[in-house]
Amino acid sequence: MQEAPGPAYDYAETEETDSMDDSRTTLTRRRFVGAAIVLPALAGLFAASASPAAAAKGSQAQFKYQTHPNGSKQCSNCTFFIAGKTATANGTCKVVDGVISPKGWCIAYSAKS
Repeated sequence: MQEAPGPAYDYAETEETDSMDDSRTTLTRRRFVGAAIVLPALAGLFAASASPAAAAKGSQAQFKYQTHPNGSKQCSNCTFFIAGKTATANGTCKVVDGVISPKGWCIAYSAKS
């Protein structure tokens, strides 16, 4: 029997082309393991960056907070102090938890520049 006239169909070329297309969409073990490692790590970074202030605050005892200044060093002159409604009103701190006196001091003191 003779073959029908027409263009020759090369199966080898088609299979090779198909397998190349499949390699782009096939989930390989390497891609799965890579994604399994990278995605939770990224999720952890986003969760950590969502609330860094809450995680960074320590207790007043931990930072040896006192309600009186240490010489000329006092909370109202510290970069971490968040003032209250007036200059003499208690405020808060970016590092130490709780109510902070503007005349207080702790070991985290950092002078405003």
